Amino acid sequence: MGRLWRYLRNNLKETILAPFFKMLEASFELIIPLVVASMVDVGIGGKDQGYLLRMGCLMVVLGIVGFISSATAQYFAAKAATAAGTAMRNDLFSHMGTFSYQEIDSIGTATLITRMTSDINQVQNGVNMFLRLFLRSPFVVLGAVFMAFLVDHKTAMVFAVTIPALFFVVFLILLISMPLYQRVQKQLDDVLQKTRENLLGIRVIRAFNRQESEIKAFDASHRELYRRQIFVGKISALLNPVTYVIINLGTIGVLWTGGIQVNLGRLSQGEVIALINYMSQILVELIKLANLMILLSKTAASLKRVENVFQTQGSILDGEENFRPDGAVSVSFQDVSFAYAGAKEPAVEKVSFSAAAGDTIGVIGGTGSGKTTLVNLIPRFYEAQEGEILIQGNDIRNLRMEELRNQIGYVPQKAALFRGTLRANMQWGKKDASDEEIYEALKTAQAMDFVEKKGEGLDLAVEQGGRNLSGGQKQRLTIARALVRKPAILILDDSASALDFATDAKLRKEIRKHTDHMTVFLVSQRVSAVKNADQILVMNDGKIAGKGKHRDLLRSCRIYREICESQMTREEVAADAE
Repeated sequence: MGRLWRYLRNNLKETILAPFFKMLEASFELIIPLVVASMVDVGIGGKDQGYLLRMGCLMVVLGIVGFISSATAQYFAAKAATAAGTAMRNDLFSHMGTFSYQEIDSIGTATLITRMTSDINQVQNGVNMFLRLFLRSPFVVLGAVFMAFLVDHKTAMVFAVTIPALFFVVFLILLISMPLYQRVQKQLDDVLQKTRENLLGIRVIRAFNRQESEIKAFDASHRELYRRQIFVGKISALLNPVTYVIINLGTIGVLWTGGIQVNLGRLSQGEVIALINYMSQILVELIKLANLMILLSKTAASLKRVENVFQTQGSILDGEENFRPDGAVSVSFQDVSFAYAGAKEPAVEKVSFSAAAGDTIGVIGGTGSGKTTLVNLIPRFYEAQEGEILIQGNDIRNLRMEELRNQIGYVPQKAALFRGTLRANMQWGKKDASDEEIYEALKTAQAMDFVEKKGEGLDLAVEQGGRNLSGGQKQRLTIARALVRKPAILILDDSASALDFATDAKLRKEIRKHTDHMTVFLVSQRVSAVKNADQILVMNDGKIAGKGKHRDLLRSCRIYREICESQMTREEVAADAE
């Protein structure tokens, strides 16, 4: 709540004016029953048409002023709520940007999307209704009770019994429903996660004919959400009938007691009508208040979930030292270990090696051997839990994150492009990259041929995720994007897996030619991709099983020789080993 209040405090004028105008509207509403009572007792009772006309005009004026006050209050409430929601959404997005892969893996992408959209929208809606009704409804209820006592304190004793009973029912149902709404929101996360998983993996699902099983799994999750929503909805639905019963009993009590007072001559007929009007006002406002309480319980649950994300701090702290090397840099791992959250075994364990400035380091190994994890530690996507990673003799934990990553060109396993033009995507590597620099990078990445065939040059439209491009085209463009930066360290994480061998060979040749000023980490499962590297790291179960040049490893490392024999002929292996 403290965080939400800080957002509202930035729009303090609107936050104050919204309930103020709502209470002003409520004040006019409380006067209406007295005007009606006066019309009945004086105008109708005395057959004074002029008086009736004057009081009728007064009621119209009160209605118009009340409407203007209400509209003004809703404007300020909407403005304050929207501003708070926008600020919270922006801050949450910025905060999520500080997360390492560790936090993102732990929380889950679907959960973060739900927090950014559904939960913050719920908070925004709750703030809007809170500013409009939370002060107005109690003010009307208490004001109606006060006015009733002014009219006749004996008859108003019915109010003194009815109102506490109503509040008891409202808050009892509220206490029961709040934790249930939290469970509903949690189940909604599960539905959204399954939806996202199916949409992203639709091709695989169809390829394996798993549509029916996925539909059943989604239906089971959705039915559970439906069941929870219906259950909490039934409890919440008790509010209206129970409050109606209590209010109607209260109205009967007012008529009974008021009728006795009228017979005794202590109360007029108009005053009885005023008391019934006040009872009706209380009914309407308590129903609004009850619905508001349900909405606020949802808002509180959503706010708590958003706050949990805010409370999750990125595990990687930014360093303070500047880092602006000129050209290639040396990289050294010293007894580095890392384990994923919840994993029983480390993904990388006691890894040590040194890469001289300008070297090409090949990283090869079986699936799950720790190749990608190893290179992800260099730009601090994950933080090494033991040991040190040194760049040009500097511990990367002491370097400013922005400057460190500005010196790294990273090409991930899964090619990621963004909606926009080809030029805009290439300028992710370098903001002010000229067309000549981009074309040079495209040539090196073997992407010029298909770009020219498209006929649009750098204005080629790229759809979200590069949907209008093939897998090999996307990989080549992501390599070009990294090369545009001319980084000190270039990391290619199995980035040519979708390329044919001929294109891959041309790509490797061009990269060797144009990366003399870079320290290159080349992750691959192809021996042909790493065999010419200055140093090859053979990964196995998170450890370095061997390191050295291709020929030396064929003689000394059994695992590397087995990988080579699976991809090359015996004659080629024997020739390379000589």
